Amino acid sequence: MACRGLRGATVATENTRAAILGATYALLAEMISANGMNGADVISAIFSVTPDLTAVYPAEAARQLGWTDAALLCVQEMAVLGSLTRCIRVLVHWETARPAGALIHVYLNGAEALRPDWAARERPGL
Repeated sequence: MACRGLRGATVATENTRAAILGATYALLAEMISANGMNGADVISAIFSVTPDLTAVYPAEAARQLGWTDAALLCVQEMAVLGSLTRCIRVLVHWETARPAGALIHVYLNGAEALRPDWAARERPGL
């Protein structure tokens, strides 16, 4: 099995605990569903948020999904003029037999603009 990097991003509706955790949970759930991920195979995840999101660490949503043995880290994204606001990004390091080209990266709620090439890939069940 190989370690693969799986990307995803979403936008929270507001800077509240509920909005950040809800958006993050939905993003991770879609990444799991689209890729057939098993939480036990997650090695680590790096979450970044734009400077306007300060109410909660998004990694808390991963813990709610049962990622209790994975190394999780939250960082603040660079403040780039004109960039997407209230954005939550994640890079998941995942042990899988799937080839890199078969991974389905997930972008939701306006974050599709970050990687339109990856966001356009078909996701099962959608």
